[in-house]
Amino acid sequence: QVQLVESGGGLVQPGGSLRLSCAASGFTFSSYAMSWYRQAPGKEREWVADISSAGGTTTYADSVKGRFTISRDNAKNTVYLQMNSLKPEDTAVYYCYCKIAGGRWGQGTQVTVSS
Repeated sequence: QVQLVESGGGLVQPGGSLRLSCAASGFTFSSYAMSWYRQAPGKEREWVADISSAGGTTTYADSVKGRFTISRDNAKNTVYLQMNSLKPEDTAVYYCYCKIAGGRWGQGTQVTVSS
């Protein structure tokens, strides 16, 4: 079955960096675009970034553009989110998402930006 498993979250100081990973299984990863979303406490889940199936096209929410980079390794069935210059408002649970089979989410990984 389709599985998406995020990792790499944690506590980081403002201005710091983290790299999130999402390991995919149960489908032909290289055939699907992938996305990252996040949900802060008390807020709706919001889109962060997309990457095309081959990795050649990426798009970002304005709030993270220039600070976050989405990438993928199709040989490893993994999508990444490199997060630099982190701000307290980036604190959220981060989820990876794939449109396959009506849409599948990972379980999420917590990112906390605080001094």
